[in-house]
Amino acid sequence: MVDKPPPPTPTATVLHDAALRHLARYATTQAGLLRVLDRRIMRWARLVAPDDEAVGAAKAAARAEIIRLANAGLLNDAAFAATRAQSLSRAGKSRRGIAAHLAVRGVAASVAQDALPDDPDAELAAAIALARRRHNPLRAWYNERIRLPRSMVRRTTLSQREKQIAADLLRARANVTERYERV
Repeated sequence: MVDKPPPPTPTATVLHDAALRHLARYATTQAGLLRVLDRRIMRWARLVAPDDEAVGAAKAAARAEIIRLANAGLLNDAAFAATRAQSLSRAGKSRRGIAAHLAVRGVAASVAQDALPDDPDAELAAAIALARRRHNPLRAWYNERIRLPRSMVRRTTLSQREKQIAADLLRARANVTERYERV
C-alpha cells in the first residue's frame, strides 16, 4: 500500500484556496465556512501532529480569511439567510422551522429575523404545502396497491386502474377540503 504524503500545512494561501473552492460549490455562512476550515485544520493536525502553537496559528489564519472574504463580499450571511428563507418558505417550512434552520447554519438571530417572511398568506401557503405533502392521496393509493400480490394487480385493466385513481383523488380532495374548512 502506498503511503499518502501528508496534507499541506494550512497557511493563509492554502486556507484561502480551500475557502474559495468551498464557496464555488456551496452557499454558506461565515460560521459554516469556519467549520469547514477548522475541520481541515484538525485533519491536518491529526495526521502531522504539530505543536499547539502551529494549530493556533492555523486557526487564526482561518478566522482572518473569513473576515477577508466577508469584507470582499464573498460571504454575506444576510443574503444567505434571505435566499434560504425564501426557498424553505416555498417548500412549506413554517417561520419557526426556517428560524431554526438558519440558527443551525450559524446565522445571527437578528439577521434571521430580518430574513423571515412576514406575510401571513405565506405562512398559510406553507401550511397548505406541508399538508399536501403529508396527506398525499397518491401515496395512500400506492401503498394500498403495493401490498397486493402482483397477480391481482395485473388482473385489473387499465381503465379500472384509472377509475380507482380518479376515485381516490376525488375522495382525498374532499377530505383535505373538509379539514381546511373546519379550521
